[in-house]
Amino acid sequence: MSKVEKGALQVPAICNGSVIDHIPVEKLMKVVRLLGMDRLNLPITIGQNFASQKLGRKGIIKVEDKHFTQAEVNKLALVAPRIVINVIKDYKVVEKIHAVLPDEIVGIVQCSNPKCISNNEPMQSAFSVIDREHGILHCKYCNRKIEREEVIIPFHE
Repeated sequence: MSKVEKGALQVPAICNGSVIDHIPVEKLMKVVRLLGMDRLNLPITIGQNFASQKLGRKGIIKVEDKHFTQAEVNKLALVAPRIVINVIKDYKVVEKIHAVLPDEIVGIVQCSNPKCISNNEPMQSAFSVIDREHGILHCKYCNRKIEREEVIIPFHE
């Protein structure tokens, strides 16, 4: 096995697209599935257990020719709140997006209360974010509080 040169990239650079960085290793595959990466017809690099000063070990995802919507960034903020999305154009980072929970989350999270109207009628769920740091949500319909660990984000196959 050859030595890696100091400063050399461990994963090849991309020309245009997005790099999701600082993903906690234990959340990496959830992020892949959550964003439907397994169904994209684009070049994707998924790496895990890279050294990180912030996390100790981290995951990283590089996607050619893909820029994430605000709804996708909101999903990421729910699952891995400290991730950073680097927007790449012509091999350069032109923007850094920090995943931060918005004040409201509509149609992304499923209420954990089986009796909630949003689970029993054809309507979108609606939550207020009452604690960004800990990821605590409040269902606008049934008033249930849901913590980050309890969040259910349906995967659409």
